Amino acid sequence: MADHARTQYLTLAEAAELMSVSVKTLRRRIADGTLPAYRCGRRVIRVRVADLEQVLHRIPSAR
Repeated sequence: MADHARTQYLTLAEAAELMSVSVKTLRRRIADGTLPAYRCGRRVIRVRVADLEQVLHRIPSAR
């Protein structure tokens, strides 16, 4: 099975809920180029789960 067949895309609302952020925050990340997004038709926007995971950055501990 090809990789693209297993790729999962989410709506902005679904992605926002998964990441515990607002849709507005996701739209800002898309606008600044931090989060890739894909348009399906004129208005429908989807993001890949793998791309959401890439946006996260580990915060270094003081140790």
